[in-house]
Amino acid sequence: MIDVRLKERRDAPTRRRHPWIFSGAIDAASGNPAPGETVRVLDAAGNPLGMGAWSPESQIRVRMWRFDEGPVDEAFLAGRVAAALAVRATMGERFATDALRLVNAEADGLPGVTVDRYGDTLVGQFTTVGAERHKAALARALLAQTGARSFYERSDVDSRAHEGLAPTAGLLAGDEPPGHIVIHEGETRFAVDVRGGQKTGFYLDQRENRRLVAAEAKGRTVLNTFCYTGGFGVAAQKAGAAAVTHVDVSEHALGQARANTELNGLAGATFLRANVFQALRDFRDRAQRFGLVVLDPPKFAETKAQAAKALRGYKDINLLGLKLVEPGGLLATFSCSGAISPADFRMMVAAAALDAHRTVRILRELRQAPDHVESITFPEGLYLKGLLCAVE
Repeated sequence: MIDVRLKERRDAPTRRRHPWIFSGAIDAASGNPAPGETVRVLDAAGNPLGMGAWSPESQIRVRMWRFDEGPVDEAFLAGRVAAALAVRATMGERFATDALRLVNAEADGLPGVTVDRYGDTLVGQFTTVGAERHKAALARALLAQTGARSFYERSDVDSRAHEGLAPTAGLLAGDEPPGHIVIHEGETRFAVDVRGGQKTGFYLDQRENRRLVAAEAKGRTVLNTFCYTGGFGVAAQKAGAAAVTHVDVSEHALGQARANTELNGLAGATFLRANVFQALRDFRDRAQRFGLVVLDPPKFAETKAQAAKALRGYKDINLLGLKLVEPGGLLATFSCSGAISPADFRMMVAAAALDAHRTVRILRELRQAPDHVESITFPEGLYLKGLLCAVE
């Protein structure tokens, strides 16, 4: 077993059970561990702090598997899977869905591992060398404990490059999944493309926010920007929205939004292929207004160094979005950039409201769905934040 000793006064985060150890906190290693190899982490005095996965190409040099001494083997991983499933044991019934996040990386003690369930199909991403090393064992444990039929890998994400890993995707275990899987959120249905869709195929983290926004949509005209497969707009139309306009730059995404609209027996929605920033300006120039505007953009900041530039982009779309809300209407606005804090996001919306000369009241603060659990010692796990606002 190779020991990794931390520098004096740099071991406090690990003592507080934060799972990341950056390269600058490491004093020395007793050997040359292979990528993903389990190492024992010691404080400056040589006392053991736990076991982690070594990542020589990442600034996050060690990701902690456990904060005690012991093996990181198939039995340990199966235990972590069992604990993750137990936390979510009643969520499918409570949220009236057959699609859930089953493993949420560091928050479930499995750094670099995310797994979503769509019916009988599991879809996983393994974004670190430690996760890559153990992915076969994790897939076996998940299939055995869930009774699912397929485990499809979607590790085709750019973040793997930071770990020296190439993107990869394909069947990892079990049977080949169908081309499209139909899931339900209450009475609303969505078709999921686990092979070609974004992330693992669908944005499950917005499930509860879709429900909350849809509950406010009845009788309103809805503008659903960055619509992807239509989630917010389809849910709003299903709940009785008077009209829905979906906007996305991707024709493929709009095609999926059309299909999901038809899947729910709905008709009459508008699908606009356009750059959302330009589309918002065009609506403004035509003095077009909406009863509910949804702003759900992709991640604008990967790192804290990009946060300032990202906040300018968020302010731009929120300024434009606020100008499009009719008096007495609503704005649902989001950021999925983990580098943007909830406080910074709220201040950005406040600045946009001031510049737009609109009075804005927060009705509800929004965040990722409960199955996307967060660890109390890993605040970075709260990445999705949003506000539902009344606009005058």
